[in-house]
Amino acid sequence: MNLVLIVLAVIVAIVGMIILIYNGLVMKRQRVNQAFADVDVQLKQRQNLIPNLVETVKGYAKHEQETFQQVIAARNAAQAANTAGDMARAEGVLSQALGKLFALAEAYPDLKANTNFLQLQNELSSIEDKLAAARRFYNSAVQDYNTAREQFPGSIIAGSFNFEGREFFDVGADSRAALDEPPKVGF
Repeated sequence: MNLVLIVLAVIVAIVGMIILIYNGLVMKRQRVNQAFADVDVQLKQRQNLIPNLVETVKGYAKHEQETFQQVIAARNAAQAANTAGDMARAEGVLSQALGKLFALAEAYPDLKANTNFLQLQNELSSIEDKLAAARRFYNSAVQDYNTAREQFPGSIIAGSFNFEGREFFDVGADSRAALDEPPKVGF
């Protein structure tokens, strides 16, 4: 009788541990999903602000069509991206294009003094700060989730229940090198 109780207790303990690990992985996966949604919201706000910014600059710098087209093309690519890695790379290109747009604005004192431009620039700066925080939170959640699914015994549960690893929101080495260079604007 004691042996049956011991075996039953061991089985209940193992099942309980599996349930706890599974629920922990589900919770971490949901945190990653929520963090990704936060990043996505900030990216959408940023992308929605860009056409207004481009139109404001266009009024002052009509002959800078190439820069405007680069910004719009980068925005469209960022909107089309679906995975965290694709989004990060597209957003890196968009940041570089926006850098060129702001460098262009430096050449037009009237534009720099335009209240609409200044307001849009301040809004974009605020969104960039929120976006940086959302990216950090997302990457932290991904690191926590990926660690939990790769550590023993979580790796067994994660593999059994198809908990897939998640990708960090990273611009990549190529885009990072491009972002480190100041934008080149010719007049």
